[in-house]
Amino acid sequence: MIQTFNLTKKFGSNAAVDKLNLKIEKGELFGFLGPNAAGKTTTIKLLAGLLKPTAGSAIISGYDIEKDYIKIKSMLGYIPDVPYLYEKLTAREFLRFVSEIYRLDEKESGRKIEGLIEFFSLKEFGDSLIEEYSHGMRQKVVIMAAFLHDPQVIIVDEPMVGLDPKTTKLVKDLLKKSSRDGKTVFMSTHTLSLAEEICDRIGIIDKGNLVAIGTMDELRKKSGVDGRLEEIFLKVT
Repeated sequence: MIQTFNLTKKFGSNAAVDKLNLKIEKGELFGFLGPNAAGKTTTIKLLAGLLKPTAGSAIISGYDIEKDYIKIKSMLGYIPDVPYLYEKLTAREFLRFVSEIYRLDEKESGRKIEGLIEFFSLKEFGDSLIEEYSHGMRQKVVIMAAFLHDPQVIIVDEPMVGLDPKTTKLVKDLLKKSSRDGKTVFMSTHTLSLAEEICDRIGIIDKGNLVAIGTMDELRKKSGVDGRLEEIFLKVT
């Protein structure tokens, strides 16, 4: 579960996120949308512990993001919009490194690594240096690393960038299965059709403020737009 209380982040006089209040339940797949510079990635970095709030607070699975950040990191899977990897490692080496950070059992993590490499069709390239990988292949490694320790909360920023159609389908199914298994998924995306297809609820942020939130039916009623998410998005932003 994720809950924010007047969560605010300012850069100088500019409020990138302004008194954001959200409550995302356990097992929910939540879509977080907004125009460029709306505050989506800033919100994600606050939740992931990469930025400190200027004001307000947030709770993830009962823990405060500032007071209990180490505990939160142990139960959080984070997939950034730009994959940051150690390019002089292979995929297997990088995943073993991640498993050691989370202090996973060596044999169990080894089985998970091989299963994920096969699931994402990287077996042929598992021992190649990451510097040789395409953007899509790097994104696969980041996704594998995020799921390796069986996180209870998954925070995703533009998960499908650079992925081919087959892998996009795999990731969509993985996110949906995660929420069915009781994990909380917080996903930011510009792909409105993706959010409309797989999300239980959707929040729309604009200029740091939450301007709409709800299921598709609730968003239609609140916006007065009886149409697709794209039409609702364009009206409320």
